[in-house]
Amino acid sequence: MDQQFAKDIVEGLSTAKKRLSSKYFYDAAGSKIFQEIMNMPEYYLTDSEFEILSLQGKQIIEAVQFKEPFNIIELGAGDGFKTFKLLEYLVHAKIDFHYVPIDISQGAMDSLLEKLHQKLPNLSIHPRVGDYFEILNTENINTDIPSLLLFLGSNIGNYGNLDAIGLLQHFGAGMKKNDKLLMGVDLMKNPRTIQYAYDDRHGITKRFNINLLLRINRELEGDFKVDDFDFYCHYNPITGEVRSYLISLRKQTVHLKKIGKSFNFDYNELIWTELSKKYALEEIENLAENSGFKVEKHFLDCKHHFTDTLLIK
Repeated sequence: MDQQFAKDIVEGLSTAKKRLSSKYFYDAAGSKIFQEIMNMPEYYLTDSEFEILSLQGKQIIEAVQFKEPFNIIELGAGDGFKTFKLLEYLVHAKIDFHYVPIDISQGAMDSLLEKLHQKLPNLSIHPRVGDYFEILNTENINTDIPSLLLFLGSNIGNYGNLDAIGLLQHFGAGMKKNDKLLMGVDLMKNPRTIQYAYDDRHGITKRFNINLLLRINRELEGDFKVDDFDFYCHYNPITGEVRSYLISLRKQTVHLKKIGKSFNFDYNELIWTELSKKYALEEIENLAENSGFKVEKHFLDCKHHFTDTLLIK
């Protein structure tokens, strides 16, 4: 049993306003469902960032202004789908660099390495499995060549303002003086575009959220009856926040047999599952400044839905 998972679930369900962390969405089943989400026509985020990295790789590397060789360190590499186009440009341009993907999952890393060895056999790759803060603080900080850190996929949006500042400060602590950070950020836009992406008519996002209850059932021997829960998502265009919830459809008690805990749910009680913050460009600049960074350049897709923003410490 994952002790941290159990601890976080108990803590989240014991509060007056129940919550479950979105970081636990991504078990094997959840990761497959998220692939479905990324393939939805309404889910613009993946295509927008893919466009940026496919069409503006040369401009990004020119803006970084590193002497060769340098490192590209990807924080949470996953399947490497979007990053591949940037790596492909660098390899074909015969630029001297080392790719350092970091992921906490050995399985994800093995799959990524297999793909890259097939598609880019000349790529210099130095994979790391583990916590990226630890790896930055023990390895990157002691390297002699500059590093471009990649934090893609709008992951910064899952953090509230203070937590986002803290996260960037943690990154900064593991960066050398001239290192840079390329960060994916989803931008404010037509509220309907955002609403359709996060509350899809296919019900895939609902399944993604419900899967977290199934994970609790599997790992903690819970008895969540998933038909007794619904999904709700709301976008506030003033704050830029998408908030997602599971809703208890009746008064009920759920037991987690493996850890001997029970939790009562009221009729229509909410469980907050995810925050996804959308930013204005000015907000990104304020976030950078408050975290010890400066924005060098925003790289936007053609619809201005998304930015990969280059930051210097």
